Amino acid sequence: MPSKEISFVSKIRIRFVETDPLGIVWHGNYIQYFEDGREAFGRHHGISYLDQKDKGFTTPIVKSTCEHKLPLRYGDVATIKTIFVDSPAAKMIFKYEIYNPKEQLVCTGETVQVFVHQDGDLWLTLPEFFEEWKQKVGLLNE
Repeated sequence: MPSKEISFVSKIRIRFVETDPLGIVWHGNYIQYFEDGREAFGRHHGISYLDQKDKGFTTPIVKSTCEHKLPLRYGDVATIKTIFVDSPAAKMIFKYEIYNPKEQLVCTGETVQVFVHQDGDLWLTLPEFFEEWKQKVGLLNE
């Protein structure tokens, strides 16, 4: 049975500083756009970086992928769809879809984050706060 999709859609305006001399977004900025989407997702769904920090955890990225399809340009308002991918493992996986103002898919990607406790230990089991969050959003049965 497919899992419930938990996602959030946010928008960003492409700034001049993010583009090359031709006015096209430099490829490295897309990873930052993924983070913009993740932060918006976290604030909306109650699992932001500050929420994680309050519970004594950080979630460093251990893997990222990015596939470019079309360019974004200076002044565009891009749409970022951030999708949480449920996993039984102690990690957070997000997929991303970025669209241009014409609603054309310009980029896709994925990031994987792990849980590191404030004492520096990598957690190999779900932290309690994350398990509670998954229950709250309907991904785990109580």
